[in-house]
Amino acid sequence: MSTSRGPAAHLRARPEDDMEGMERPPSRKLRKLLPFFAPYRGRALLTVLLMLVVTATGLAGPALAQVAIDHGIRAGDEGTLVAAVVLFLAAGGVGLVAGYWQSYLSSWVGERVLLDLRTALFRHMMRLELGYHERVPTGRSVSRLTSDIEALDSLVTEGATSLIINGLTFVGVVAILFAYDWQLALMAFAIFPLLAVGTGAFRVTSARAYRRTREKVAEVMSVLQETLSGMKVVQGYGRQKPAREAFRRANDEYREANMQTVRLSGLYFPGIELLSGIGLLLILWFGSNRVLDGDISIGVMVAFIGYLSSFFDPIQQLSQLYSTFQSAMAALEKVLGVLETEPTLGDAPDAVELPPMRGAIDLTGVTFGYRPDRPVIHDVDLHIGAGETVALVGATGAGKSTLAKLIARFYDPTDGTVAIDGHDLRTVTQASLRDQLAIVPQEGHLFAGTLRENLAFGCPGDITDARLVSALEAVGGDELLAGLPEGLDTEVTERGSGLSAGQRQLVAFARALAADPRLLILDEATSSVDVRTEQRIEQAMEALLPGRTAVLIAHRLSTIRRADRIVVLDQGRIVEQGSHEELMDLGGRYAGLYGDWEQATTGWAAGTA
Repeated sequence: MSTSRGPAAHLRARPEDDMEGMERPPSRKLRKLLPFFAPYRGRALLTVLLMLVVTATGLAGPALAQVAIDHGIRAGDEGTLVAAVVLFLAAGGVGLVAGYWQSYLSSWVGERVLLDLRTALFRHMMRLELGYHERVPTGRSVSRLTSDIEALDSLVTEGATSLIINGLTFVGVVAILFAYDWQLALMAFAIFPLLAVGTGAFRVTSARAYRRTREKVAEVMSVLQETLSGMKVVQGYGRQKPAREAFRRANDEYREANMQTVRLSGLYFPGIELLSGIGLLLILWFGSNRVLDGDISIGVMVAFIGYLSSFFDPIQQLSQLYSTFQSAMAALEKVLGVLETEPTLGDAPDAVELPPMRGAIDLTGVTFGYRPDRPVIHDVDLHIGAGETVALVGATGAGKSTLAKLIARFYDPTDGTVAIDGHDLRTVTQASLRDQLAIVPQEGHLFAGTLRENLAFGCPGDITDARLVSALEAVGGDELLAGLPEGLDTEVTERGSGLSAGQRQLVAFARALAADPRLLILDEATSSVDVRTEQRIEQAMEALLPGRTAVLIAHRLSTIRRADRIVVLDQGRIVEQGSHEELMDLGGRYAGLYGDWEQATTGWAAGTA
């Protein structure tokens, strides 16, 4: 761990992962968002109609005031005055009702759009291959699903309403001002050049600032997630201080990015207020002179000032909306980046269902690397017979786990083919393959929920409690079950805290066995259990492995010796294969490894005696 850069410093996603290097025009981003509104087009259209009503009732006030002054008060016509007042109250009432339903419907549509967007994003993340999730920090993905989606909330609920109502108000006011007096209208628009220059500068600089803000909040989430998930290691090595420093640094960078947007807003919005004040001052001066000269009436002047406020208010509201818009556009860019990231590993257009497998596996000329220039598997040919148990052994980094990932089709080989029962895995659907295999990793991952839900996780459809209990007992978990007062209803917290490592692994074994797979992959699955638990698991495996194809990655000698065949890997190549006795008689690489393991095991046993 780098003390200068913190726990998350080594996690770097490639630029193409969620396509963050792309900058799309706002119009293109919004077009990508429009399909999410399609299911609610009826309510959205009604919302727009209500916005028209709200705008019309808002614009009616100054005109009614002009009628009341010029044709009611000054003309001494009480009937006209009363009518103007009644219409004013009616317009206010209609605006109130229309405003309520417009606000309700816009929020209703907006919240459902966000729900659909978040659901679509999560569904798409589930489609992305394992390699994507291994490259992209979990915190960044969480940020896309949480803070980035939340940043869109103000845009799709209040923002859209503000944009339409203020836009319509602005257009309506401009038309009305010209209708009242074109000379005063032109005077009011004299500040437009300054307004346009300031808005243009704000738009460019704020776009960069808000984009940086979204990037920094993702870094905060990444550091937080990695530190919390690795808390045992952080505390075990006493690295709390560097972890705190890394989190503080990420937060400082996020704060500074936010402060940049605050400084920009602090300059821009008071500037808009100043320009609106100057515009109003010009109209008061020249308009008052026009009244004194008898060119316009007092009522027209009052209406003009009223509309002038309605002229600058939309500008201020739209300027404030621009901050929300920039933040939302930066967040939407990140979200669209994930949605537009195509899985590098997917079903071919003509992919077929994998028939119920016998379990014969063939790797032919397989070469693979996580990076194109660094292959970790080199030209491997391997046949595993149906129902055969094969152990993959070798030093750390020899390619054992990578080979197992290729068999499970978490990755496709760069060259060569991986086939099961003669079917190239690239020609069958992933679902039909995964339905017939189970994997027990080195550390069994448990999910928040009941023990029953964790055991049934890999089982399609309904499964009886009896079958779950049988699977747990088969791997030696009967004592575990007996020690839980609530049995299968026992709540298992996130990552299985509350259970020992061995108990979590027993549950992971039982989960795999309950799924009744035709292909079982054990990736050093007994390395985290004690010797007694391992013995119970291996006794169960003697009855469970026959009839299934099993690929074991193991360092424990007892597990390796039970395999039908042992395949020895060295630097991504198969250097030996055969039974334990054959390889020991050969006196080669396996014999050396076995001697080292046996010596280490003997030494450990002697040291603990």
